[in-house]
Amino acid sequence: MAHKVPFKQIDISRAVKGATRAGMEVGRVEIDPVTGKIILVASQANPDPENDLDKWIRDNAG
Repeated sequence: MAHKVPFKQIDISRAVKGATRAGMEVGRVEIDPVTGKIILVASQANPDPENDLDKWIRDNAG
């Protein structure tokens, strides 16, 4: 007997396209197989801007 899934490929495509158009760089897609909930996780390609403490740690490390 075939198992009915609560989401379709088009649902995932629309979610990723929408997030990309909004400026999000999608790093990973998670799907709950029971509920069909789609979670988009942003990639870490653009980390938060460096603040003064980060600069001090970088310059004084080692």
